[in-house]
Formats: sequence, structure tokens, C-alpha cells
Amino acid sequence: MTEKTLRKGNEALAEGAIRAGVRFFAGYPITPQNEVPEYMSAYIADAGGAFVQAESEVAAINMVYGAAATGTRSMTSSSSPGISLKQEGITYLASADLPCLIVNVMRGGPGLGSISGAQGDYFQATRGGGNGDYHIIVLAPNSVEEMGNFPKLGFELAEKYRMPCMILADGILGQMMESMAFNFDPVDPNKIGKFDWAVDIHKNGRKKNKVFSYKGDNLIADVTQRAKRYGLIEKNEARYEARNCKGADVILVAYGLSSRACLEAVSKAEEKGLKVGLFRPITLWPFPSQALKEAAQKSKGVLVVEQSLGQLVQDVKLALGDSVPVGLNAYPAGGQPDGEQILTAAKSLLTGKKEGLFDLQTHANGFTYECKRDLSLGVQGDRKGVK
Repeated sequence: MTEKTLRKGNEALAEGAIRAGVRFFAGYPITPQNEVPEYMSAYIADAGGAFVQAESEVAAINMVYGAAATGTRSMTSSSSPGISLKQEGITYLASADLPCLIVNVMRGGPGLGSISGAQGDYFQATRGGGNGDYHIIVLAPNSVEEMGNFPKLGFELAEKYRMPCMILADGILGQMMESMAFNFDPVDPNKIGKFDWAVDIHKNGRKKNKVFSYKGDNLIADVTQRAKRYGLIEKNEARYEARNCKGADVILVAYGLSSRACLEAVSKAEEKGLKVGLFRPITLWPFPSQALKEAAQKSKGVLVVEQSLGQLVQDVKLALGDSVPVGLNAYPAGGQPDGEQILTAAKSLLTGKKEGLFDLQTHANGFTYECKRDLSLGVQGDRKGVK
């Protein structure tokens, strides 16, 4: 454990990655994650590593593929649309069973969107994002300290299961400053050990290794075997934090920055004599379904708080089924959660009101959009005012 220092989230993450043994970084600028490559360009060489500002996001992820194939702890970072460009390379990393670390400091979307912190990439991260049947491990920090300490955990999980790991943060978390401490000593990459699958110098009579993603006639067996590995990860690696959930009438479910606003709501509820708890998934994949089910089994309602248009709530509903009412308090496209509004929505779950609960019909800026199909003219839309 080091002494506490004041750091920005993105810089804590970059320093944490260097301390965790990353020795190759390739990236491309995009706000709000630019401090990550900037920090890497300044300091990774001092640790004996290499920094490359690639000509594009596509180039960067393929450079990570090459470096990871040698067994080097390799990493890239970007923000939402940049991660979209990297998706093909991520699928290749997954199919080649290569461990690496990918960081997404999310911004508002879709498309170019805005640089405001958001959580609209939840589906993209937890459902793979690219083609084919695959998963990546997804870690969701909610503090600068976790930003700095999660890279070590990410690399350890990635290497244990031979697959990519993503740290999914958001723009505000990347830009905010807090006191933090690293909870691990710097890792010496030379003491990690050599991977028997890695491409390296052919010597001592060892059979030459090949790393490739194309499996040809063996694809069915390969995907099936990988699915068994995913089952082990779901069983053994789900992580979460639960606060005041025992005996709570309403349990808030949130990750990342949204969970911090929920802590404010929990504190306000306590002052008013209300029983409100917080369940924070730390691994978004694997999602801690069983733990959530156990935490919520005696509650009267579960409120999902997310900075997206109802993505996390889908996994919550899958975990809980019809066992407990589930509501949504949503702040999409860069909207910021507020403790008082969250508490209002939590009360609504108990009273049957709709105040603070997200309803797509009433939150579409006062309009519904009806599509009519005319075979001769294609699709036309009619807007109608909503009273």
C-alpha cells in the first residue's frame, strides 16, 4: 500500500497500469480519455515499455494483438466511438484467446455524441460488441482509487482465462481528482513467468508457437470450449459491493459514477428513516446475478439507476425475474444522476407513483413517433403531440 496522493482518474489508471506491468501501449487521441495516452507517452518508457500513437483506433487494437501474442502485458484506451472502431480487433483478440487490457472512458452517444460522462456502452461491453459468440471481462470502477488499482486485477483475470478484459469508466470519473493509494507493489514483468502459448524466440528445442484466430473446421469445438471457460468465470469471478441491503425496502442498483449518486440517496434516506440499500456490480460481465437475487429477496422493490436508456436494467430483470418490482431511474446521453431525484424515484416504487421513474413514452421530449409504411414511398414518420 502506498501513501495517498491526489490524482486525476485517467492518470491514476495509466500509472496503475504501468505499476501492474504493462509494457506496451497503443492508442489514438479522443476526449475524455486523452490523459491516458498522454501519461503513457511520458512514463512507460521509464519502466522499460513502449508507447505508440497509432494512425487510427483500428491500427492501435491490432498493434495490441501483436504485442499480446508475445505474452507482453499490452493495453489500449479510447472512448465510446473509438471503442466501436476497435471492435473487429477485439473479436480477433477474443478468438485468439489473447489477454490484454482495453479501457473505455465513456462519453455520450450514439455516434460522436458529446464528451459528457455517460454509460451508454453497457450493452456493447457486456454483450461483446463485435461479431460471433464471445465475452470479455468487464470491470466498472466508481472511484479514482479503483481506476488506479483495477488494471492489476484486469491483467490477472485476463491472463488467468486467456481473454481480453475491459475497464469501463466514464468521462467524469476519468477527469475528476481524488486522493487515492495503490494497494499493490509494482509488478516486475520478468517475474510474471513465460506463457507456454506465447510467440517468442524459438529456442531450447521447444515447439514453435503459433497464435491465430482463424479456426477453420475446428470453430465449433473452439467456441464450445470457450463457452465452458465463460461458465467458470461466471461461477468464480463475479464481484460486487452491497451496502445496507439487509432489511432494505428498496435496493438501488448502479455502477460507476451512478453508484456514487446512489450513496447520496442512501444517506438522505437514512436521515428520513427510510430503508434504502445499494447493490453495486463491480464486474458487469460476469454480472453478479445470484448475489443480487439474494440481496433483493426480501425487498419491496429494486430501482436501477444508470446513465443510459435502460441497459443495466435488462440484466437486473434477468437476474430477478418476477420476484420483485424493478424500476428505472435513467439519465441518458450525458445526464447526471441526482441523489434527491433518485430517492424520489425509490419512494415511487413503494407508493405506486411514477415520479422519478423513467417511462420512454413520457420522456421523449413531448412527442411520440409513429411510423407508416408506404410501399411506393418507403417509411414516413408522423409526429403527434403528447399531452
